[in-house]
Formats: sequence, C-alpha cells, structure tokens
Amino acid sequence: MIVVTNTIQIRKGHGESIAERFQNPKGVHLMPGFISMELWLTQNLEEYDELKVNTVWEHREAFDGWVKSDSFKQSHGERRKEKAERSETAEDGSGEGTIILGNRVSMHTVLFTVKADPVTT
Repeated sequence: MIVVTNTIQIRKGHGESIAERFQNPKGVHLMPGFISMELWLTQNLEEYDELKVNTVWEHREAFDGWVKSDSFKQSHGERRKEKAERSETAEDGSGEGTIILGNRVSMHTVLFTVKADPVTT
C-alpha cells in the first residue's frame, strides 16, 4: 500500500476556499486500486496556507493509472487554466493574482498501521 501526498502552498487566507474544490472528487474515487483520500489544512502557518492531499492506493501501479487517466488530465487541466487566468488578472492590476503558490508531491510506502483498540465498559 502507498500514500501519495500533494502538499500545496496557497496564498494566506485562501486555504479553505481551495479545499472546497476537493469535496467533489473528479473520478479518483472510481479508479481501480484507490482506497481513500484525506485533505488536511496545516495549522498555524504565518506566511501562507497549506493543504495536504493524501491519497491511499493498493499499489504504485494503481496511482500511475490515475495519473494517466482522462479524469486526472481533465481535473488538473482545469486548475492550470484557472491559475493562468488569475495570473493574467494580476498583471493588469485588476485582481489578486495567483492563489496557488506551488506544490510538491511525495510518495510513501505504508509499512504498518496501528488501529485503536475498542473501548470496553
């Protein structure tokens, strides 16, 4: 099992609005080998907001299948277009510019998982 984390840096004050985009998955949940997705908003950063998109996959090949899929290309292509439009707006002085400042993807092998014991009364 693997976990893929996309760490996204976002202009301060926009983390929760960007997070809303992830509430309706664009097909990732239908991909063979997909297990789950969690979205984390990092607490107490001063310079920018940060989201971590964590997807869990049965194996690397399942994740690679997602990256090569039309659903992935379509959903990420729309975001690139939106980013370009915001950048153009900033250049003419009529908007705030790019909201997404950058991102980094990391992949992790799950070695083991510890689950909570049921509480008995």
